[in-house]
Amino acid sequence: MAKKAKRLKVKTRKHEEVIGEMPGSVNVPKDALKPQIEIYSYNQNEVKEAKGAGIDVVLNQIKACNNHTHWILIKGLGDQALIEEIGTKMEISRLVLEDIVHTRQRPKFEEYEGYVFLTSRVLHYHKEEDSDNYQLSMLVKENLIISFQETYDEYFEGIKKRLHVGKGIIRTAGPGYMAYSITDTVIDRYFELLNKIGDSLDLLEDRLYESPDKSIMYEAQHIKRSMILLRRAAWPERDKINDMIRTESPLIMANNKPYLRDAYDHCIQVMDLTESYKEITSSIVDMYLSLISNRMNEIMKVLTIISSIFIPLTFIAGIYGMNFARVDPVTNKVMPGNLPELYQPHGYLYTLIVMLLIAVVQFVFFWRKGWFNKM
Repeated sequence: MAKKAKRLKVKTRKHEEVIGEMPGSVNVPKDALKPQIEIYSYNQNEVKEAKGAGIDVVLNQIKACNNHTHWILIKGLGDQALIEEIGTKMEISRLVLEDIVHTRQRPKFEEYEGYVFLTSRVLHYHKEEDSDNYQLSMLVKENLIISFQETYDEYFEGIKKRLHVGKGIIRTAGPGYMAYSITDTVIDRYFELLNKIGDSLDLLEDRLYESPDKSIMYEAQHIKRSMILLRRAAWPERDKINDMIRTESPLIMANNKPYLRDAYDHCIQVMDLTESYKEITSSIVDMYLSLISNRMNEIMKVLTIISSIFIPLTFIAGIYGMNFARVDPVTNKVMPGNLPELYQPHGYLYTLIVMLLIAVVQFVFFWRKGWFNKM
């Protein structure tokens, strides 16, 4: 028996927004997590790491490592004062700060004087059947990149490992390359989710061929909904990367453009796989409906054969069940036009033989017509 597909659940945090509020309002969601700050200061020779909960740890690390590139990783957005202080210290527009805390932004790339702002949608598959759909925001300045994420989940363990090992150009290529590395990791998460979706579709197809039931439609619809969310993340992500490739901002250096083009290709692959899986999902639903329709046709075929055999038998039984007497039981007068066979010796046996012959003839006729094939 085919294994049942795991139900993929994509969790999205919902926030209430004040209608008509002033642009640039930094309103932190009530359920937002308290920030945890990690800072990685790196150059060609070393990586220095620090952790804390306030802006002081960031400023002290930047002051102590003035010849390093700094990656500030902020997990949790539940401190309005911290967000506003970062905006003040780093000279960030309040419109950007608003986009950071209002975590329903589509992936985008925006240029400002002295910095650029990026957002992505992180689809993090952290359990066997659950995934998160959260916002990741990035600020890129000279020798500095700040990333904001909603949860404490570890999304970038691969990047941190590369920083500590020091292989490749991640330590020397500047904050623009780090922005690419984070974006590429986000896209790799899309592939992880697509692999899970592909496995679930394979299991659904196996169940469809072996023992189709209505739960297949529900699971296929749920998978389709997951792919719609993935599509809503991947399409604008492609546009964002394309804007990064075409920008003339000195923060996205020319030597980073080939890597961005590679990430662009990966995003196109995600889009192609998403469309292919959507077609497969629709095909599974259509095939299920066709199988159910064929099964119903087979049932109707059996009922039609049974009805066709018993209709003439029922007709004969109905004729001889009318009980119109041939002789009046009171006057013993013969009543013309009534059943003459009513007092026929062995009439019951003869009638059964005639009905059996009719059934056999019909059975042979249907068999020669091929109605009993594959029943």
